[in-house]
Amino acid sequence: MNADRTNIFALLLQDGPFAVDRRPPRLAPFSRATKDWSRTLADHHLATIYRVMRNQIHELLQVRSLAEVPALLRDHDRRAAVTHRAYRLLANMFGITGNDREVIAHINTFSRTADGVIRYLQSKVLANYASYIELTNEIDATSCPVELLLTLFDDRYHRKARFEAQRKLVLMQLAAAIDQRERETDMESKFSRFLDFLNEHVWSPDIKIGELETVFLLSEHDQETFACRAVQVIGRAEAKGYRWTTGRKLTLLKRRRFRPNGKEIPIYVTVRKKTAETKVLKLIRKNEENPAVAVDDELGLMGVVDSMLEVKLFHRHLSDSAARAGSLLTLEEVSDSLKGGKHQSGNVGSSPQTPMCKFFARMGGMRVEFILHTNRSYLDYMYRRDVSHDEYEAKRILDSGVAELLFPPDIYHLELENKRQDILRWMRRRIEET
Repeated sequence: MNADRTNIFALLLQDGPFAVDRRPPRLAPFSRATKDWSRTLADHHLATIYRVMRNQIHELLQVRSLAEVPALLRDHDRRAAVTHRAYRLLANMFGITGNDREVIAHINTFSRTADGVIRYLQSKVLANYASYIELTNEIDATSCPVELLLTLFDDRYHRKARFEAQRKLVLMQLAAAIDQRERETDMESKFSRFLDFLNEHVWSPDIKIGELETVFLLSEHDQETFACRAVQVIGRAEAKGYRWTTGRKLTLLKRRRFRPNGKEIPIYVTVRKKTAETKVLKLIRKNEENPAVAVDDELGLMGVVDSMLEVKLFHRHLSDSAARAGSLLTLEEVSDSLKGGKHQSGNVGSSPQTPMCKFFARMGGMRVEFILHTNRSYLDYMYRRDVSHDEYEAKRILDSGVAELLFPPDIYHLELENKRQDILRWMRRRIEET
């Protein structure tokens, strides 16, 4: 990964000065080992990162130099006092309020997010290699930033455990930045308002909130590309008689309805609110510490309708609905490849052949990402070779270097560059044969 050596991700690079070695860092300031290591900081930016991190460690651990850390490792009473103070310092840095118990509980959620990032990859893209990248029990069980920090200097811990402690601290910092951003932008309130807008103004008034109609898409797929060649909507009774055969798929949709000009039109909708784990991964992919810069699609909706005409009707209906809610609606960054052409995306792993209508709608003080599909384009998005979302997910994790950064080959003994094709073949079999 071409991680920026001027930001926090430099701490995870195993070919730089912050690499986790077989032994913890030498702490004697004038030892030969320390002098040799200091020569690796010839780069001005790396030296700056080191000074910043050293100062933060001094403050968190209440030490004047790293040479005092071994004594802190042995002094449990002092560690408890240092830990109490560190939680309050971190709370003030990230704007977290509350009593001591509330502050600790809030900061410890960042630990769960950090562990969740690893488990997310274990359960999805790297599912076949889950045992390779499993968390060390002791690091998995540790939420306290001070304890994780002290692990880096404790020779009782194996190199893998010390790397995972360092990685967990980096992921916790990203999670904390995301949490702060969400509180500053009042994201929970905006998400609730968005759902209210949909229920009050967009969906048909004749259906109850959460009322859905179950249908199935029965589709035929090209033998070479697995692109959708034909699709029909069938009900549950017809679907019961379905038997899987090569080149056919049966896809369940639970649809709502909207009513433009008095006509009821069915639409499958999934409202997307990114989890903290996926936001952290996006920051790493984008090589960006600031979630305000990297995460611009926190609110989103994907809809699937039967035809291109209904895509246009939904556009118009959305604008009319916003007006009824008292807001003008404007579309930004519109990209429409449903009628052909190529989808333009700068994201690693994205296929230009992905058919979709994508735009951001600015309305009611919110900026919401909308992705609209026809039944056929949705099935391509789900199943087509080199286009499907599962393949895209795998490619952007592997090709962006995220996996290698989080799981260095010399620590995890997993050469992901050589496993790429195996992972994608496994994805294809799971998509096409189930």
